[in-house]
Amino acid sequence: MFTHFVLVHGSRLSSAQWSPQLPLLAGHVTVGLVDLPGHGARAAETFTLDRCVEVIDEVVGAAPVGASVVLVGHSLGGYAAMTYAAARGSRLAGLVLAGCSTTPRGPGAAIYRGVGWLTDRLGPDRMTRLNDRVLHRLYPADRVDPVIAGGYYFAPTAGAWAEVMARCRPSMLAGLACPVLILNGQYDQFRLGARPFVRRLREGGLRDVRVEVVPRAAHLSNLDAPEAFAAALLRFADSVDAP
Repeated sequence: MFTHFVLVHGSRLSSAQWSPQLPLLAGHVTVGLVDLPGHGARAAETFTLDRCVEVIDEVVGAAPVGASVVLVGHSLGGYAAMTYAAARGSRLAGLVLAGCSTTPRGPGAAIYRGVGWLTDRLGPDRMTRLNDRVLHRLYPADRVDPVIAGGYYFAPTAGAWAEVMARCRPSMLAGLACPVLILNGQYDQFRLGARPFVRRLREGGLRDVRVEVVPRAAHLSNLDAPEAFAAALLRFADSVDAP
């Protein structure tokens, strides 16, 4: 038995977000990459969570024969992964939810509304310049340039987060049989709701919910600490595959 990761990127980026992880995972697991509707190679598509389930299922279905599939979603991709697991969780050996452990309602929804508002307010050209400036300030070029080369996708942002706020709740995973890892950066603003999020998962009947924090990392924890993020994924994969 071996593990196949299906990696789902976050808001406004593409599957290129995972460029820092790919060499760290190579030789340990196989990997399938998802471009969400409205992003990357699927930029012409309309984002809906139902379409996300179909797109993720295509990549899950392309896993090598005999592989244990672990679905990994970050931020918006984490909520898309939740939606997939709620619909087709029997196909998964594990689920990793990174940077998405705030229930998007009530006060927690303010973060999501802010993301959509800022994107619409600034427009794509100014947002592109802002993103480039911020990412180049935070990360070395060899780490972030491959991510930037994948492009930015602002058009789906407001609609995507509106759908997440309307539909995504921990309760949607009630009865999911596979282990779940909640993985957050130490300074991730989306980590603020992690305790009630995890409690609701367990109240919904999930038997195996684990929590891990990436030290000295923020929301883009896979960029802030690529090695630590990849190591957390591989530890989870090892535990899923353990006899």
